Amino acid sequence: MAARKKVGILTGGGDCPGLNAVIRAVAKKLIIEKNMDVVGIKDGYDGLVRNEYTKLSYRDVSGILTLGGTILGTSNIANPYRYAINKGGRLQLKDVSKSVVRQIKKMRLAGLVCIGGDGTLAIANRMFKDGVPIVGVPKTIDNDIMGTDITFGFNSAVTIATEGIDRVHTTAQAHHRIMIVELMGRTAGWIALHAGVAGGGDIILLPEIPYLPAAIAAEVKKRHTRGSRFSIIVVAEGAKPRGGNVVVQRMVKESTIQARLGGVGLMLGEQLEKMTGLETRTVVMGHLQRGGSPTAFDRVLATELGTRAADMVEREEFGQMVGVQRGQLVSVALEDVACGSKTVPLDHPLLQSARSIGTCFGDEG
Repeated sequence: MAARKKVGILTGGGDCPGLNAVIRAVAKKLIIEKNMDVVGIKDGYDGLVRNEYTKLSYRDVSGILTLGGTILGTSNIANPYRYAINKGGRLQLKDVSKSVVRQIKKMRLAGLVCIGGDGTLAIANRMFKDGVPIVGVPKTIDNDIMGTDITFGFNSAVTIATEGIDRVHTTAQAHHRIMIVELMGRTAGWIALHAGVAGGGDIILLPEIPYLPAAIAAEVKKRHTRGSRFSIIVVAEGAKPRGGNVVVQRMVKESTIQARLGGVGLMLGEQLEKMTGLETRTVVMGHLQRGGSPTAFDRVLATELGTRAADMVEREEFGQMVGVQRGQLVSVALEDVACGSKTVPLDHPLLQSARSIGTCFGDEG
């Protein structure tokens, strides 16, 4: 009797609603339909470096569909090609990829499903080129992965952000304030655009459209003179003034993405108070957007992506990511995924719709 094939699963990068739903879908299909064993790699690529993994049974992945986070753990720092090692109090970045590839071969994995964002999938592409049989699944609240129209986790983040904007509305109206809500998204404005429109943001600031503080102040004053004594400003963490730079909260040298953005809302709030004379408050949604149970939409999408990834492993369609294009599941080469981030095009229909109803994007005075 031939030995049962063994497939590994890892979750890399930041946590995201829907990760457990994908793990569940991949594992259940491989166990039920493909008669394969499933191994969960702990803490993303760190588990491959440290040789930490566990066998996943059907029972292990039952009941996790609605859970946030990831039962496997994750890391947005671990990278086999520049792995951080502390020697004598000094941080050194070392290429340990060869030992990781040897470990994967020693584990006799018939395939490795990597669930992650652009950083995780870029690493997956390099590992595939080094001989690892990899299938990718696109995960990020930012919706910025090339080759797919949407990622699981995005809908959940937009829903949470919209609820936050809704709640800010009441205090803004009561106190006649400018309320700024800062959202995640790094260098892509997908969350801010969708949540800003859904939450009725008066001004939406995106990384793709450098803003003019004077234009924002003029819009606030115009609203005030028309009787709207409050303004809601939704700003993406990667938004920047025209001719200026993004606000970096801190740098993480050992991370694949070293700049941690954050603080643009507070900076803008100080500017607008001086320019308008109106009281301004800033709310930073931060990691609230990553937490909690995934929406029904993301549970369904995660299940579809996970089961397709299992099929791709069986068919040995390695070096590919399962994506969504025009409502259909497709296979996309990891090499194409790793070539950059997907940002909001300036002719996007939602952007045009928002402008047509008077939404200001800070680029016109």
